[in-house]
Amino acid sequence: MFLDQNRAPLLDALIAHHAEGVHPFHVPGHKHGVGARDLLSLFGQTTLSFDLNAMHDLDDACNPVGVIDEAQRLAAHLFGADHAHFLVNGNTQGIHSMMLSAVGPGEQIVLPRNCHRSAITGLILSGGLPIYVPVEIDAHLGVATGPTVQSVRATLEKNPFVCALFVVNPSYYGFATDIEGMVRAAHDHRAAALVDEAHGTHLSFHPDFPANAMSVGADMSAVSMHKTGGSLTQSAILLSKGERVPHDILKESIDLIRSTSASYLLMVSLDTARRSLAQDAPGQFERVLQLARFARTEINLIEGLYSPGKEICRPDSSVFNYDESKLLIHCASAGFTGFEMERLLRDRFSIQVELADMNNVLALITIGTREEDILHLVGSLKTIVLGNNRKHSRPTVPPPLMPDVISSPRQAFYSPKKFMPLSGSAGQISGEMLMSYPPGIPIICPGERITQDIIDYVRVLKEQGSLLQGTADPLAENIRVLGA
Repeated sequence: MFLDQNRAPLLDALIAHHAEGVHPFHVPGHKHGVGARDLLSLFGQTTLSFDLNAMHDLDDACNPVGVIDEAQRLAAHLFGADHAHFLVNGNTQGIHSMMLSAVGPGEQIVLPRNCHRSAITGLILSGGLPIYVPVEIDAHLGVATGPTVQSVRATLEKNPFVCALFVVNPSYYGFATDIEGMVRAAHDHRAAALVDEAHGTHLSFHPDFPANAMSVGADMSAVSMHKTGGSLTQSAILLSKGERVPHDILKESIDLIRSTSASYLLMVSLDTARRSLAQDAPGQFERVLQLARFARTEINLIEGLYSPGKEICRPDSSVFNYDESKLLIHCASAGFTGFEMERLLRDRFSIQVELADMNNVLALITIGTREEDILHLVGSLKTIVLGNNRKHSRPTVPPPLMPDVISSPRQAFYSPKKFMPLSGSAGQISGEMLMSYPPGIPIICPGERITQDIIDYVRVLKEQGSLLQGTADPLAENIRVLGA
């Protein structure tokens, strides 16, 4: 069947439905905005008229056979997949669905320890057993980059019953492993290749970006379209290829955790973002790369700041490639923590970066970035650095090394727990997650042994004002550990 990428079938159906002037005796209860005056004033009649629920002419996300099905087939075609599923609970829903469909209770999966929290919570749902592959840490930047293909192969060879390999492509910071080598390693060991491409929607659309998962034969990939593809926040797409993980099993797994009232606003944003990418992506992302390269050059002229680019790539390392649209700015050598730089940019220059850590800030250059935004960022960084008399650079503070795994995340989740002060918890087995968000990479996971290094690192994060998540105690002064 011919697929016309200039079409937006779900958008067309919503427009046609709106034009009918249908009298709504169905949910949602605001009835085209009449019952939500503040939202109507803020977003307008058309937007709230598109906030609809499943019906014959609009199809149903739980069993799409009409316009949603067509929109998903167009997305699959664009990304080189056999199937695409629209998600309205973000990339987390995609990662949970991959885990549920590919990793059963007691089955082993190899994954990097610097994965997103959703991979760990996916294992709690599926009952899978994590086998963490060692990751490399860039000593200068103080950031975990990822595993090498060699370390993944060695881990797979030591664990012959592994059923899946989970790969992040690229990382939040833009580091990309040899994704083709990773997929080959998985398949050589009869394991499924699952890929978290939350930060990789754009990889398909310019040759200067790292390779995308579907192009190298991955079995599944969760793509967070809202991050760099232009759709609304919380919308994503789950892609699949081949039958190593049967599609009916994948669909059943998605249905287990999907909403039966999927937002048409989120789904239509996926449909229209897909069409926009199909029509204009090469030109859009060439402009993105030009802006990012200009910004990186200018930032690297500011004494004490460093923004890495392709020069950090090494064929035999965990940084096989680098996503240049991620503008990572190392500021420790200028005497600032990333958290300090983030606050200065926001408070003095109304600039909000994507994330800050102990050593860096991260700015994302996307299809919505303007040249004046770049100039303002570069000028603000110059003003901050040149206007402060910080004579000494700060030492780079790396994250703690990989903790010992004592029990599976699922077993720890369901085990009896007790509260105790985090400061005195060294040696205990954690019963919950703790992370700085963003990037949402757990410092400690359920089932891992808490060390003094972890406690000291969390203390420093608190002193810097980092936003901590995961613990039942919102202030992370106490932590739940295993034990009655």
